[in-house]
Amino acid sequence: MKVYKDASNMGYLLAGLGIGAAVALVLAPRSGKESRKFLARKAEDSWDQVTSMGKELRTQAEGFVGKGRDWAAQFVQ
Repeated sequence: MKVYKDASNMGYLLAGLGIGAAVALVLAPRSGKESRKFLARKAEDSWDQVTSMGKELRTQAEGFVGKGRDWAAQFVQ
């Protein structure tokens, strides 16, 4: 089911973000202030992506609910 796949992908996304942030902090030749700005931008971008995925999942769930209602209405008749 696509919903489970999307949830799994979101987990991988969040894990990748955490690992990437840790590596960036260790290897980046930036000052602390620059690093904080960089991480803040990345966190905001990631939040936007997670929000977008959440909206997509909600739309899919609403579609499933609609199909379920249609099926139930046919079953009752």
